[in-house]
Amino acid sequence: MKEQKIVLSNLKSFEPKDIFECGQCFRWNLQEDGSYEGIFKENIVNIKKENQNIIIEGISPNNLAEEMKEYFDLNRDYEKIKNTLAKIDQNMKTSIQYGQGIRLLNQDLWETIISFIISANNNIPRIKGIIERLAKKYGSKITWKQKEYYTFPTPEQLKNVTIQEYRSLGLGFRDKRIYETTQMVCNKQIDLGKMHQNPNTFEVREQLLSLSGVGPKVADCILLFSTLKRLEVFPIDVWVRRVMNDLYIKSKDENKIDKKQIERMANEKFGNLAGLAQQYLFYWRREN
Repeated sequence: MKEQKIVLSNLKSFEPKDIFECGQCFRWNLQEDGSYEGIFKENIVNIKKENQNIIIEGISPNNLAEEMKEYFDLNRDYEKIKNTLAKIDQNMKTSIQYGQGIRLLNQDLWETIISFIISANNNIPRIKGIIERLAKKYGSKITWKQKEYYTFPTPEQLKNVTIQEYRSLGLGFRDKRIYETTQMVCNKQIDLGKMHQNPNTFEVREQLLSLSGVGPKVADCILLFSTLKRLEVFPIDVWVRRVMNDLYIKSKDENKIDKKQIERMANEKFGNLAGLAQQYLFYWRREN
């Protein structure tokens, strides 16, 4: 493990608050100095924006610059994507202006699966607390600047954890689901490596739906926010249903709107960029 520092200058479409507060991740926390600190894989990182510079300090067993490039999706042209989406209508243009610094993270697939199973019918502080307890108990310890951090546990590290042990971490009804999904992955009933190799999003989504605790919304979040990175999927929760109804469908009762109707409209309006459109709309309306 070596300590490293990176300065990224004049990087467009990169606002730490937009990236870490838009609902896609749970292991990044705001610090007193306005920076964000987080852990992904075996990397402990602090990120701060000063003027037009992104200051990144951290510890990693690898080349941190390369790790950041992959994790923060830095090879994708977000300016081009925003220009394309902004031409669709004024709503899209306004939402992009609000969340102009959003980038979709390439998060570890296993961690994203478990994190979003935990997120079902849950709130952000509680999700973060459960994930931290899970990592502290079963992950690997890394020390940086006299502070202890814990990696997200691998399937192998969770293989022998019982349902009762999960329950003691405050997982509630999700304990059985985490247990069953872990066993499915450890027993090779589901091959996460093959998911990456399969270009057919529908087939990968069906595989994800076979995991315990993974419903349509969780599956779509995994597809969008992990290293699978399928930008065409459109996760639908209460906020997204509301914003799509308010702006486009305009039904008197939003609860009667069929998800298929929302998906069709999202596909027609946003095409293969629907996932990013969803993030801009979701973040804009939830924060306001």
